[in-house]
Amino acid sequence: MPKITSQAKRLRIYIGETDRYKGKPLYQALVEKAKELDMAGATVVRGLMGYGANSRIHTAKILDLSSDLPIVVEIIDSEEYMDKLLPLLDEMVQEGLVIIDEIQVIKYGNKPPKR
Repeated sequence: MPKITSQAKRLRIYIGETDRYKGKPLYQALVEKAKELDMAGATVVRGLMGYGANSRIHTAKILDLSSDLPIVVEIIDSEEYMDKLLPLLDEMVQEGLVIIDEIQVIKYGNKPPKR
């Protein structure tokens, strides 16, 4: 597993819950691709409400259960590993917003297994 030092990159990909890539949910495909590239980790967050480039509000109201809720996929890793994923995003992400910024990692790791 790659080791993240104090300086890293954060990639955020804002998409819709119904967006797909090669027959599967786009958020799932993005996480699987990050795993395949041995990136440090990825998180998918489902939003309660939002809107994007089309200006259509998406919401999780009880009367609108079939809505296309906003999804954020967040991946944090070194610039070296991020550079492996970025070229693939043009094909994978057809609509949405992709941003990247520099961050400072304070702590990254996991607990050793209990004996």
